[in-house]
Amino acid sequence: MNGLLLFIGLMILPAGFQDESVLFVNKSTHEIALFESGEEQFTAPAAIGKTDDLTPEGIFSIVVKAKDPYYRKTDIPGGDPDNPLGSRWIGFDARGTDGRMYGVHGTNRPESIGKSVSAGCIRLKNEDVEKLYESVGKGTDIVIVKSEQSMEQLYDEWLKNKWKEALA
Repeated sequence: MNGLLLFIGLMILPAGFQDESVLFVNKSTHEIALFESGEEQFTAPAAIGKTDDLTPEGIFSIVVKAKDPYYRKTDIPGGDPDNPLGSRWIGFDARGTDGRMYGVHGTNRPESIGKSVSAGCIRLKNEDVEKLYESVGKGTDIVIVKSEQSMEQLYDEWLKNKWKEALA
């Protein structure tokens, strides 16, 4: 019965949630995907934390975006080839932070992509993070999971949960 109510709700309520952009990171597959208007628009391989606990799981929001980010830890300016953050920073509010501790970013080590090697961030090739940077805005949800589900299944689950919250 709940499924029928959800289906009816999907039919009569405005399509607002389907129009939202949402970003998914699957730690099991080392992938990132962007959905816009219900369609997968972008996908790329990603590096994640060295250990499971380093890359937080949950639903977060993009709160900071920066081109050629400055690497504070070792004082490396943005745009420097030694900067491990690469060409873009897309920060999210995990674990009560302000988007400057956890993020999706480029790298100066493209060979690390697809592996569990980071201190907790999600690394992409610079060309991939540059494409993604142009497609996501502040306030976009980023969902980080460790799952055997496909990206489409993760999106469908996220959408159902959004509708359940709206109908509650």
